[in-house]
Amino acid sequence: MKRNQSGFTLIEIAIVLVIIGLLLGGVLKGQELINSAKVKNLAGDFKNIPVFIYGYQDKFKALPGDDRSVDTHLSSLNPNCAGGTCPVPPANTTVGNGVIEGLWKPAAATDESAVFWQHVRLAGLAPGSTTVALTGDYIPKNAVGGDIGITSAANSPILNLRGSFVICSNGIAGKFAKQLDTTMDDGVSNTGSMQIITAGSTAVGGTAIVPGSVSDDTPYLVCMGI
Repeated sequence: MKRNQSGFTLIEIAIVLVIIGLLLGGVLKGQELINSAKVKNLAGDFKNIPVFIYGYQDKFKALPGDDRSVDTHLSSLNPNCAGGTCPVPPANTTVGNGVIEGLWKPAAATDESAVFWQHVRLAGLAPGSTTVALTGDYIPKNAVGGDIGITSAANSPILNLRGSFVICSNGIAGKFAKQLDTTMDDGVSNTGSMQIITAGSTAVGGTAIVPGSVSDDTPYLVCMGI
């Protein structure tokens, strides 16, 4: 008794392979779009913070975080301040010297680099919590969940980074960090106004990572001088 065996024809196999190829291509393209959106979002942080600084200076002729008359300036905009919405003066004795004191990742809630965020938010320049804290949702986060901070050139975690102020964004995967550097600067990890260093670095005057040593999947701290 004969038994008929059926199988896929070459045409059917070819069609299946084409469909699989299209599906894989769509997935890869989708991932590429997601990655591009992340990089664009990360770049936006570096572009927006200077706007906050210059907007505040234009309004009050002082630096956010370093404003010696912050009570007068911001209380007038928030007359019923309560529950954390009253402006917090920085504790530094050099208030008003034109420098944002404190590390990019503040050590105390009264550091100028900490109250900076409250000041720009109370001034209506940026969204976010106005209750100063070093935990919770007060410190802004980037698109990958890392902390964002600002400091002066004197307290930069990267030595010889050009600019009066330094913006840092933490926890950025190497592949995104390299793309950011290419998009916004010279594409070299240890030169120019944007450089890459070990994730979470807070020590002043560290050395940026040399080109070729930035791993795609390792998180880093990216800093830019402005």
